[in-house]
Amino acid sequence: MATVAVAPEYGSIKPSQKQQLLESNYLDFTNGTNDFAQQYLPEIYEAEVERYGNRTLSGFLRMVGAEMPMTSDQVVWSEQNRLHIAYNDVTSNGTNELTFALNATAGAGLVQNVISKNQTLVVIDPATGADVKVFVTDSVDTTAILATITVKPYTAADLSALSTAAGALKIFVYGSEYKKGTRDGDIKSVTPSFTQYSNSPIIIKEKYSISGSDTAQIGWVEVATEAGASGFLWYLKAESETRLRFEDYLEMSVVEGELVSGGSTLGAEGIKGTEGLFAAVQARGNVMNNFDPVGGLGSFDNILKNLDTQGAIEENMLFLNRATSLGFDDMLADLSAGANGGTAYGLFENSEEMALNLGFTGFRRGSYDFYKTDWKYLNDASTRGATNGAGEVGSGIDGILVPAGTSTVYDQILGTNIRRPFLHVRYRASQADDRRMKSWLTGSVGGAYTSDLDAMEVHFLSERCLVAQAANNFVLFTASA
Repeated sequence: MATVAVAPEYGSIKPSQKQQLLESNYLDFTNGTNDFAQQYLPEIYEAEVERYGNRTLSGFLRMVGAEMPMTSDQVVWSEQNRLHIAYNDVTSNGTNELTFALNATAGAGLVQNVISKNQTLVVIDPATGADVKVFVTDSVDTTAILATITVKPYTAADLSALSTAAGALKIFVYGSEYKKGTRDGDIKSVTPSFTQYSNSPIIIKEKYSISGSDTAQIGWVEVATEAGASGFLWYLKAESETRLRFEDYLEMSVVEGELVSGGSTLGAEGIKGTEGLFAAVQARGNVMNNFDPVGGLGSFDNILKNLDTQGAIEENMLFLNRATSLGFDDMLADLSAGANGGTAYGLFENSEEMALNLGFTGFRRGSYDFYKTDWKYLNDASTRGATNGAGEVGSGIDGILVPAGTSTVYDQILGTNIRRPFLHVRYRASQADDRRMKSWLTGSVGGAYTSDLDAMEVHFLSERCLVAQAANNFVLFTASA
């Protein structure tokens, strides 16, 4: 009988005497030359490897603030001014006159001279630390933009001990003194004023679309997302990740938001922007540039001294990037808890476990309690952590100090006074429509029957803004090249 060569019957599959995996009969998905009619299928890991862990970034505002509805295009709030009378940038003529500016422009009505005759002042020279206590013999506004106060020191003949450089001095009123039987007709009435701030919500949108045919495709890889979606339909992963990304945008938009100003031409296009957290603190709060906690408590105590001049809120939270957080750890490593006040957990009902569950570690310095945690937003390589590599300065933001206090305000919706966190989100809502976070389906796939489009479109929308009240109590840690 003649010998007949056996040719491969199924393309690239060659018969073998033994049941074994060979290069000639193993299914290769990558080069497109094989098909499923072969003897062996590859061993497939069905689950994705979560190499980035939990990729979501939101949660910061849920820790430190609240969300409340509003019905207008703008939210307006008022903040009290200081109680006592003080002026900076005061100039002395070296004898008995003090002058300071009322307005940069005549008639602007920005600053009033409310120092009265017979009041007593402390005049401070910040450059030398010298001070002189004086009695006011006359106080007039010499022009629309300048006030002149005539004084006599209590312990010297004149003001020659103080600097005469323009705007070098500071003054504040500490009382008054009158002779017997005098009238009080020269006393200037002080009418309290407030400073008003506002912010406007922005509309945030996102959409995911998939055709009807693609919704029926089954994949080899089982998908699982942070939101709990799972299965072998790849569009489940895409839809879920779109939702997660949008939820992060809701927080990132009010953290990074900027108002249209300066030389921008966006205003002409109807884009107005919104004041985010970083912008609010840079405009109305405290900025600590190139803060280095490794320098010791001295540099940190400068922050405490500044907080003393503001609201002096006892409990504060520190949200930091990794480098700054480690710097704080190094600063505190060699300190004795007993000698430096120990650790308190008052914000968390004095429960250490509750604080640690949120990732906070606490310490006390002076009369202040601080709770420190890493802020993932500042570390993630796809956001503010993108420039934290070797040889790179950073994203410009190293962290932020947020006060844990609340303010009492009148709520128009509830009709009563309520306490609100200094940091909170306002979103548009009414009885007709709640725009906190809307999502809906359109098309003719996936349960939606709104049009003849052979696709499923998932829409997301929100309209919101951030209210940063009492920003003078916030501290932004920044880095520069």
